[in-house]
Formats: sequence, structure tokens, C-alpha cells
Amino acid sequence: MKVLIAGASGFIGSSLVPLLRDEGHDVVKLVRRKPRADDELSWSPGSGIIDFTVMDRVDAVIDFSGANLARLPWTPGYRREILDSRIEATRTLTDAMRQARTPPAVFLNASASGVYGDRPAELLTEESPPGDGFLAGVVTRWEDQARLAPEETRTVMFRSGIVMGDGGAMQRLSLLTRFGLGARLGTGGQHWPWISLLDEVRAIRHLLVESKLSGPVNLAGPTPATCDRIAHALAERMRRPYAFTIPEPVLGTMLGQAADEMLLASAKVVPSRLLGDGFEFVHTTAEAAIDAMLSGEPTRVPA
Repeated sequence: MKVLIAGASGFIGSSLVPLLRDEGHDVVKLVRRKPRADDELSWSPGSGIIDFTVMDRVDAVIDFSGANLARLPWTPGYRREILDSRIEATRTLTDAMRQARTPPAVFLNASASGVYGDRPAELLTEESPPGDGFLAGVVTRWEDQARLAPEETRTVMFRSGIVMGDGGAMQRLSLLTRFGLGARLGTGGQHWPWISLLDEVRAIRHLLVESKLSGPVNLAGPTPATCDRIAHALAERMRRPYAFTIPEPVLGTMLGQAADEMLLASAKVVPSRLLGDGFEFVHTTAEAAIDAMLSGEPTRVPA
């Protein structure tokens, strides 16, 4: 397949691109600067600028674009950037697809488990409605924009949990733990959706190559885990202390809204559609995903 990728140099994209190329797929990367290689194409999503004719020449589009949610604190200006960076990129891609004579057969658009909000008493599948809060609103609008892709394009919104690898939220948590600052956050009983980096890229590859699914798909490990279980396992494996608790009011004072929506929110997300589609996880527990992350286990393995 010929695959156009926005955000190819990011945390997840930089692991997915080698996996696809190892399998013989032709990857074209969208860049926001002048192209420096034959496999690059310039675009400006903030201005809605892209050569829409590229959509006639590719089989699939994958969009990872969006400001980093792990960057804290969320000032009013950064909250606007979180929303705009996602809407503008996805809109630019779907607009270009609709102008193509032969639109891509597949569109995979990144999404987030934050769409479910704080739902501590529920088991959350793709059938669960969106929750409340800033992140839930962002993801809902983001997915609505992805749905504007042409009808003939199979469109998937993959709702990722915390990706356990050398990047994103886990990179920050690992750094704090390394300096002996690992701690229980609030009660620690809140569920954090998680997935190993290896299974994240394998699942995206599955949705691209093997699946016929469309609509929302949860990318989360099959065994739910609490914040306390994840943070304690990380400290234990890094041989660092895990001896104190940061109360919820302190987190709120330090991080504001981001604390409530990213650290203290509880969402027991299960990958119902992915499992039903025949996908098999390599890392079925959060502890196994943490072991893989700390060992530097490669992501370029046969899918």
C-alpha cells in the first residue's frame, strides 16, 4: 500500500513508519517545512493548505496530528492549541479527500480514550457515549471532523490510552520516578487506560491492513489497571521509592484542569472491537508493558 502519514516523526508515528516499510509499504510523510527527501510532502494544516491531488495517489491516510496532551500545565492558550491543532489537521485531510477523483480506501485518525471522561463505575466500550469535560469535548469534535471523509473511504478513529514507551505521558512519569518522586496520585484507585507501544503500532497496522472495521476503536490493553498499580510497578522495576501520596487538592493546585482530566479521571476502557476483530496483544498486562518499555524492546517485529 501507499500510505500518507501526518505526524510521522512523532512518538507513535516514528515507530509505525519502520514497521510498515519493513513489510514493503510505501510511506509518504507530511511535513510542515520544505521537503528534504522524496518521501516527504509539504503541508500547512493551520492554513488548510495541502496538495489535494496526493489523495488520488495514495491508498490510505493516517493522521497523528495534535498538540501534546502531556505538556503541562494547560493554560487557556494551550487548551485552544490542543483543540485547534487536531481540528485543523483532520479538516485539511478530509477536505482534500473529498476533492480527490479516487479518494483513499482507508483513513485512520488518531483519537483518545479521554472521550469517555471520568466514569469510575462503568466498563467502557466503543458503544459507551462520550463523557463530560474538556478532553471529551475535544475528542468528540475531532472525531466528528474525521467522519467528514468521503463515504467510500473506510474511516477509523483509534482511541488510544496511555502509550507505554519512551515518549508521551509515560516518559514524564518515568523521569519523576527515576528521581525518587514516584507517588500515589490521589486515591490511586482511578483506572488508567494503557497500551504498550508495540501493541499500539501493531493495532494500527492491523486496522490498516487486515481489518474492515470503521468508526471508533479502543486501543487499550485487555487487562484494566489502576493508576496505583501502574505507578507502583514502575517504581518497583526502576528500584525507586514509592512511599508517599499527592492528595487530589495539591494536584489540582499544581496542574489545574489537567490533573482532573488526565491524572485523576477514571476510565476502565476495554478493547472490545479490536479483540472481536481477531487482534492478539503481545503485552496483556500493564506490568508486561512496563517491562517492555524499560528493556527498550524493539517495536519493529513482524505483525
